[in-house]
Amino acid sequence: MSFENVRWPEIWDATKDTLYMMAASLLFTIILGLMLGIILFLTSRRQLLEQPVVYAVLSFIVNVLRSVPFVILMILIMPVTKMLTGTTLGVEGSIPPLVAAATPFFARLVETSLREVDRGVVEAAQAMGASNWDIVRRVLLKESSPGLLAAVTITAVTLVSYTAMSGVIGGGGLGDLALRYGYQRFQTDVMLVTVALLIVLVQVLQTAGDALVRRYSRK
Repeated sequence: MSFENVRWPEIWDATKDTLYMMAASLLFTIILGLMLGIILFLTSRRQLLEQPVVYAVLSFIVNVLRSVPFVILMILIMPVTKMLTGTTLGVEGSIPPLVAAATPFFARLVETSLREVDRGVVEAAQAMGASNWDIVRRVLLKESSPGLLAAVTITAVTLVSYTAMSGVIGGGGLGDLALRYGYQRFQTDVMLVTVALLIVLVQVLQTAGDALVRRYSRK
């Protein structure tokens, strides 16, 4: 294959857009998802701030957002996206739906990681008079750090696939390039290059994430 339809400067620009979308949305997802995941854990049964009603409401919202396919979610929250960014197109218009889709996913992973912390460690911290904030910061987050890093890696990989799907609404990046040229114009060479770059990106993220998990697991 000659790759005669591939415009490498355009491929490079699309790659940078994908990396920007992924990084920006991952940052907001980690901040919001970490807070939501901690609240879910703390308000669940037999935990420090047990609140069945709060947990049930938050859990329901998380489950609803996780149930909506990403393409549909992008369309549903277009008014919110427009209000926040001033546009529903391009890189900026893709970040709010990416965050909305990934945050509940990451929050569940955070909750699961925190549940794996030995309850005895938490009880020992309580016996020594540690405050709830100290327990969260110095015990729960520290003890669950390998699981949290694995959750970040999984979420980052998921966001790569979401950025590709954002091309459906003109979100920019490699997904948009693959859709406009590879699919709509039947330029198979463009499709192959974009898919290959997405695969490489996922492999790099997964390898880096696994390395961090192994490092913190040894501590």
